[in-house]
Amino acid sequence: MQPPSSPRLTENNFDLLRLLFAGTVCLVHAYELSGFSDLAVISQVLSSGMAVKGFFVLSGFLIFMSFERSTSLSSYAMKRIRRIYPAYFTVVMLCAVGMVAVSSLSAAEYFSGIWVRYVLANLTFMNFFQHALPGVFENNRLTAVNGALWSIKIEVMFYLVVPMFVFLFRKFGYLWLLVLTYCASVLYAEIMTNMAERSGSQLYAELGRQLPGQLSYFMSGAFLYYFLPLFERRLKYFLAFSVAVFVTNRYFPLPMFVPFALAIAVIFFSLFLYVGNLGKYGDFSYGAYILHCPLIQLLIHFGWFSDSPWLFLASATVITAAGAIAMWHLVEKRFLFRSSHYIAATAEAGG
Repeated sequence: MQPPSSPRLTENNFDLLRLLFAGTVCLVHAYELSGFSDLAVISQVLSSGMAVKGFFVLSGFLIFMSFERSTSLSSYAMKRIRRIYPAYFTVVMLCAVGMVAVSSLSAAEYFSGIWVRYVLANLTFMNFFQHALPGVFENNRLTAVNGALWSIKIEVMFYLVVPMFVFLFRKFGYLWLLVLTYCASVLYAEIMTNMAERSGSQLYAELGRQLPGQLSYFMSGAFLYYFLPLFERRLKYFLAFSVAVFVTNRYFPLPMFVPFALAIAVIFFSLFLYVGNLGKYGDFSYGAYILHCPLIQLLIHFGWFSDSPWLFLASATVITAAGAIAMWHLVEKRFLFRSSHYIAATAEAGG
């Protein structure tokens, strides 16, 4: 199968969707971490879980495209490393070193074995081994420094298996392997959910959140990439299916179809109804995603705007946006290859 070619692959809303998803997660976490009842309406209107799954759909579409367009396995790997790790490393180490200033412990007590464990676990994407830093955020509702990093681990694991999947696709066929992997992923997630409900153990719920249970979203994005011409030709049927699934799912759960229905909606808004090239300003979504939790936790720790929840929310949003812009210009952009479409878009815009 030849990789698809479409003008929509160069003129699209991928950057806008990623920014909206990151913003959604930031807003919901501002409520969940603060516990301000005035902000409860946010979680009633927005879903951070759906936003993260939207990220996974986009990754399924874009990372398979990145691999297909790479000249070699090493080229693909370097693009992924350069895009993800510099900012990730920066955030982890800024928190690890900087949070000594807000720790209830002395510097000698802070830089302990637990600190080393935090650094090693988080730098290797295994943040589930150590979420908290010594004496940090002890009086907050949650002590985790950066709870949003769990999904980065899922992304990285997905990046690692993409070459294997492409090899299998080319050897045994695209369609049936995509469908088989999708179905197996949904089945795995459902089994883990049922076991969590029966046993009351959150371990099964956590296992359900890991890569096997999320592959259905990645593979839905991959399907719509590889079968993009079909998606474009039969767009109204795909959209009708997506709407029907979401409407029906409100009354009768359809776990087997929801990931694909979400993917249809995400890719439709990404490739159609083009709003303009936001890439010329940069990509602030990743920085916003990996920065917002520690910034919100700091606001809570210092008690700033605790008597004004909406001002607290506005402050968290502005500070996160400023941090994301700084992260893009000071770290992320500097590690991109010159062939990156962000570099090209910035050059065209005169930046």
